[in-house]
Amino acid sequence: MTRMKLKPDWFLLGMIAATALAWAWPAPGAAGGWLHPELVTKAGVALIFFLHGVLLSFGAMRAGALHWRLHAVVQGCTFLFFPLLGIGLYATLGDSVAPELKLGLMFLCALPSTVSSSVAMTATARGNVAGAVFNATLSSLIGVFLTPLWIALVLRTSGQMPPLGPVILDLLRWLVLPLALGQACHPWLGAFALRHKPRINLVDRGTILVLVYTSFCDSFRQHVWSGHGSFQLWVVLGLALALFALAMTVMSLASGALGFAREDRITAMFCGSKKTLASGVPMAKLIFGAHPGLGLILLPIMIYHPLQLVICGVLAERWGRQ
Repeated sequence: MTRMKLKPDWFLLGMIAATALAWAWPAPGAAGGWLHPELVTKAGVALIFFLHGVLLSFGAMRAGALHWRLHAVVQGCTFLFFPLLGIGLYATLGDSVAPELKLGLMFLCALPSTVSSSVAMTATARGNVAGAVFNATLSSLIGVFLTPLWIALVLRTSGQMPPLGPVILDLLRWLVLPLALGQACHPWLGAFALRHKPRINLVDRGTILVLVYTSFCDSFRQHVWSGHGSFQLWVVLGLALALFALAMTVMSLASGALGFAREDRITAMFCGSKKTLASGVPMAKLIFGAHPGLGLILLPIMIYHPLQLVICGVLAERWGRQ
């Protein structure tokens, strides 16, 4: 039997490096710093979603659009089951976890699924790739609207909700409009983008790392992390593992109960259990603005992201050999 070799992921290492740099040198990326984070954030978000729009192929979407039961199960897990779990955690954790970490767990649960890793791992495991493309892309589009609405619901019930109008306007201006412009340019730039996809992914991931850095700068500069010991980090790690395991189990049981073929069960489990860091960081910057605890809010998705990649990577290799 051949052994699977886990290659180091430069993006994960980059997240660690960006966080460490924010701790060691927060001044440039903090409010008022020479990086001008208020401008870098909006320009970075617009660039990321413009590139997503250019790469978005509705032809691939059409190829996987017919299996409506698969899509209903995946989107139901992503935008109903997960957020309800998040609301339950937010209500029951109480003072055992910092308020920013509780909000971060809810934000994690409200996020859409990943795109590239869901499709790649479904292909490795020999699942329904067309269904994975459709669900991952549809999840990203739905998340633009449902993610902030779930967060608004939680913040409103706790009395912390800022005015929702400016948040929605920022999402439309810096996220939806660039996505639409990118999609409008797809007929002319789509083939070029596919040929240079590794370089575009490099720009995309590099921009996210800049946003991660600026997200943590204010948190470190204002000592938001003071008083949050390692115990709370272990709690978040345990909860992230529990959420992932529960989602995988629910998707497996639901797929079996509905009589899905093996290929569709693989797609459902991978697409329904994942959460996106690539869209999560820019969305957090727009939804939470200059919140001093943004670093803590992002921590759960930054923990969940490598967990899902490692576990799903192992499963994809195993299922692909069967």
